[in-house]
Amino acid sequence: MKLLAGNSNTPLAQSISNYLEVPLTDASVRRFADEEVFVEINENVRGEDVFVIQSTSYPANDNLMELLICIDALRRASAKRITAVLPYFGYARQDRKPGPRTPISAKLVANLITTAGASRVLSIDLHAGQIQGFFDIPTDNLFASPVIAADIQARLANRNLMVVSPDVGGVVRARGLAKRLSNAPLAIVDKRREKAGESEVMNIIGDVEGRTCILIDDIVDSAGTLCNAAAALKQQGAVEVFAYCTHGVLSGGAATRVAKSELSELVVTDSISSGEPDPKDSKIRRLTIAPLLAEAIRRIADESSVSSLFD
Repeated sequence: MKLLAGNSNTPLAQSISNYLEVPLTDASVRRFADEEVFVEINENVRGEDVFVIQSTSYPANDNLMELLICIDALRRASAKRITAVLPYFGYARQDRKPGPRTPISAKLVANLITTAGASRVLSIDLHAGQIQGFFDIPTDNLFASPVIAADIQARLANRNLMVVSPDVGGVVRARGLAKRLSNAPLAIVDKRREKAGESEVMNIIGDVEGRTCILIDDIVDSAGTLCNAAAALKQQGAVEVFAYCTHGVLSGGAATRVAKSELSELVVTDSISSGEPDPKDSKIRRLTIAPLLAEAIRRIADESSVSSLFD
C-alpha cells in the first residue's frame, strides 16, 4: 500500500500517514510558470495499491486537475489499483438539473475521475447519496456521524439535547445522529430558499423550548442557513444552539457571520484545509477525520469490510 498526497489538504494526508504508519510517497506536485500542473512520482509504484488523498475544495478546478494528473501518472507508472480518496467531493451540489439548460457537473467530474484511471473512490458525506451511482467504479461513502456523535457525547452529554435538521432534505442525516445520541428527539427547520446562497427560515417543526439544539448538516458554505436557523431556534426558546457540519467550505464572510450569530459554536471536520489556523476567539472548531479515513483505507487495502466501521 502507498499513500500519495496532493496539495489540497496536506495536514490531513500527513495525519492519515501517521495513523497507518505508512510514509507518504515521494512525489512532486507543482506548477509551471503558466500554472499548468505537473506531477512526477519519484519512487517505484509498479504493482502497488495506491491511495491518492485530495479534496477538490477551493480552488476546486486546480485541485481537481491535480487529482486527475496524479491518477494518470500512477496509471502510466503501472500501479495495480488506484483509489481516489476525496475527503470532500467538489461539485457535489450540482447533482441534478435544477432548471432547463443546466449541467449535472457531479456526473461530469465522476466521469473525469473514472476516465483518468481511478479504480475506486472513497469519500465522506457526499452531498447526495445518488452521486455514488454517478461512478462506474466501486465507491465508498463514509459518514462522519460517529466522530460527531463522540464529540457531542464527550462535551454535551449532560445537556437536554435535541437534534435539528436545517432543512427537510437533511432529515435522514439528523435522524441518524439522533439515533446515535440515545434516540434524542428531532426537530426540523422549515425554510424557503428564494435564490442560491440565500435562505429564509419560516418555521420550526418540533418543540425546542428549554433544549440544547444540535444543528447537523453536511456542508456549511456561506453559513447563512445555519445562522438564520440558530436565531429562529433561540426565538422558539432554545437554550443554546451548536452546529456540526462535515465540510467547512466557509466561503466569503462565513466566519464573521458565525461570530456574530446566535450559534454557541460551529464544529467542522478537517476534510477541507483552511490553510491557516482559526483565530483563538473564533466560534469555529475542527474535528479530525484522519482515523476514520485511515481505517477505511486499511480495510480497502486488506480487502475487509468497510461498512462494519459504522456498526
